[in-house]
Amino acid sequence: MSCLIVSVSLLPPARGREELGEGKRMLTEVINSTIPDCTALILAGGESRRMGQDKANLLLGEYTLLQHVTSTLQPLFADMLVSVRHPRTDCDLPQICDDTDYAGPLAGLLSGLTQTQTPWLFVVACDMPFISPQLIQALSAYRHESWDAVVPVVDGHPQPLAAFYATRLIDKVRANLNGSGKHSLRALLDLCAVCYVQASELRAADPALHSFFDLDTPEDLALAIGNF
Repeated sequence: MSCLIVSVSLLPPARGREELGEGKRMLTEVINSTIPDCTALILAGGESRRMGQDKANLLLGEYTLLQHVTSTLQPLFADMLVSVRHPRTDCDLPQICDDTDYAGPLAGLLSGLTQTQTPWLFVVACDMPFISPQLIQALSAYRHESWDAVVPVVDGHPQPLAAFYATRLIDKVRANLNGSGKHSLRALLDLCAVCYVQASELRAADPALHSFFDLDTPEDLALAIGNF
């Protein structure tokens, strides 16, 4: 099921856009280099159990986590979707409601794959407000028709919630959700041809790898606020 909610709220500028000097020049180059064959999907349909409240609507500075992620992605992607469990009134992007028969990020991925018209889908969680446009562009360069997915690896752990997926995966995603095994993105990746990109190959785009700092708990939020 698809749903479209339109709001007139203003989004914040992408992080770093107001910085001077070299940082501003680099971000301008990124903004001028979009990814035309890919749709961006923001996952905002989680239950936020560990946080204890809706993560997408949490404030970090003056803006919500969802707004931070949205403002970073908008210069890079002409097409964007937000995966939700229920329609949101605080979002001005097309929303797709996850099938209530399923749960978790894999359900959001399936919803995105059913709606996108592009050969690739970039998936990111709404609780990753520090995702870097330079890092997204760096990952994008690894895409190839021989790969089903391009997934970064940090400290030996795949990061499937900041990754590119080929839309031809839709049948494998649906089969995973309907099967008796583990219904997770990592279980799906075990069945796919994946280009794993090591952290060492991404540090030029994001030296501290802040892109992968996700806010799962109140403690994570406090740490992010203290360093924002």
